[in-house]
Amino acid sequence: MVADTGTWVVVPVYNEDTVIADVVAEIRTSFPNVVCVDDGSRDSSAERIAGTEAHLVRHPINLGQGASLQTGIDYALRCGAERIVTFDADGQHDVADAERMVAIVRDGAADVVLGSRFLESADPVPFLKRLVLRTVAALSPASRKLKLTDAHNGLRVLSRPVVEQMRISMNGMAHASEIVAALARSSWRIVEVPVTIRYTEYSRSKGQSLLNGVNIIFDLSVRQR
Repeated sequence: MVADTGTWVVVPVYNEDTVIADVVAEIRTSFPNVVCVDDGSRDSSAERIAGTEAHLVRHPINLGQGASLQTGIDYALRCGAERIVTFDADGQHDVADAERMVAIVRDGAADVVLGSRFLESADPVPFLKRLVLRTVAALSPASRKLKLTDAHNGLRVLSRPVVEQMRISMNGMAHASEIVAALARSSWRIVEVPVTIRYTEYSRSKGQSLLNGVNIIFDLSVRQR
């Protein structure tokens, strides 16, 4: 298989030292260009990343996942990326899903491909997570406009023109709603495809509470006023 050198995978990392090396190794079976942004981790995440073949960028303090994604996107663009994949560090995403999504953008069928755990799912979504995500989607006018089923899935593929025009300014978890809002205002071709989420005990511990989900929408609405 010919290596996909035009695609860069951006992985925001915060205190993921027990899994990050394995996540990088899995990604690199399909995508050789991986940049991990260590967001001021208090554990040995940076050292684990340095032991892989991923590019390592470090924030001296914790800035939030949105800031980490933007840092990684900026780095990848400077390295000549034609497509950006955003990929969570906790091992919940499947690289095979990312491959299918990248192919859609690479073949020119879409500018943005978003993953959804609700279109099809090999593993049932835990009740609380389903409630959180459905609530966030229901409260988001942008999600409703785009008819998205899973507005806060961390697996996305964006073409270079998209990320050159769209800048993430919300440093925390509200960045996902900010991205969706930007997409809803754009003329980019956007598709949502089914992906599988691996709900391990570890990944389950990383989710957002219902209150945080509602707060994300509130923060975004205030920011846009």
